[in-house]
Amino acid sequence: MILEHEIPNGSKLYFGKSAKLKRQIENVASEVLDSAGYEEIVTPVFSYHQHKSIADEKELIRINDEKNNPLSLRADSTIDVVRIIEKRLGQNTTQKKWFYIQPVFTYPTTEQYQVGVEFMGEKNLSSVMNLSVKIFEKLELNPLIQISNMKIPQILTEMFDTLSIDDFRHINIDKFISLKVDWLNKLVYLQHLEQVDEVIAIAPQEIADELQKMKDLCADMKCENVVLAPMYYAKMLYYDELYFRCIVDNEVYARGGRYKNSKLTSVGFAIYTDALCEALDK
Repeated sequence: MILEHEIPNGSKLYFGKSAKLKRQIENVASEVLDSAGYEEIVTPVFSYHQHKSIADEKELIRINDEKNNPLSLRADSTIDVVRIIEKRLGQNTTQKKWFYIQPVFTYPTTEQYQVGVEFMGEKNLSSVMNLSVKIFEKLELNPLIQISNMKIPQILTEMFDTLSIDDFRHINIDKFISLKVDWLNKLVYLQHLEQVDEVIAIAPQEIADELQKMKDLCADMKCENVVLAPMYYAKMLYYDELYFRCIVDNEVYARGGRYKNSKLTSVGFAIYTDALCEALDK
């Protein structure tokens, strides 16, 4: 029996102090983004295209429209925002900087509130990453910034037949070390900026080039609390190169990176409002 006061597992309820904290986070973020030239967009809850964003389609909450075409609830905002601006609003606006404050939904009943940012046509990830740092500073938070590069796992799977992308998704360190390759071992344990040049000097050129991109991104950042994670691989389908996460005590507060939709390269990130509410409440 379901009691009258019960809500589905994974759903969110904000009231009193928690509702005030949620609004504070959203207000701070919108003020920072508005001053940086970003405009707000709110996308439909229902989408025909979520399968293009989500690696595991089992996470989608599926329904059908009146003509029995498959729909799903919005499980990710990034590609929908870019697609709507480019394909539907493209004739009416030249604006490339957008932000949104809205939840996403995953199976079976999970809600996750986000503040998201997309800079369409931009390739420099630091342009948005520094905005996330600024928002956290205004909230008096100092998360650890973890820098990764999605191309490195992809290149390694091509170089070593025994490696798969799942090894990187699950960070299978034992398997990497078992290959007994000196530069690969150093890559596995690469964390700090001062270690990068040593690995670049001995790694194959295509790996060295991608490590240099990570080094350059760190130089462009307005934050010193940074670590490197070259073996990390994101679960989303669209990230194709530089990527970052903002972490406090193993809790991810934000993540973002460079991505492609069709031929358009863009950068963006999402701040996870629910995690921030819990942190600020403490």
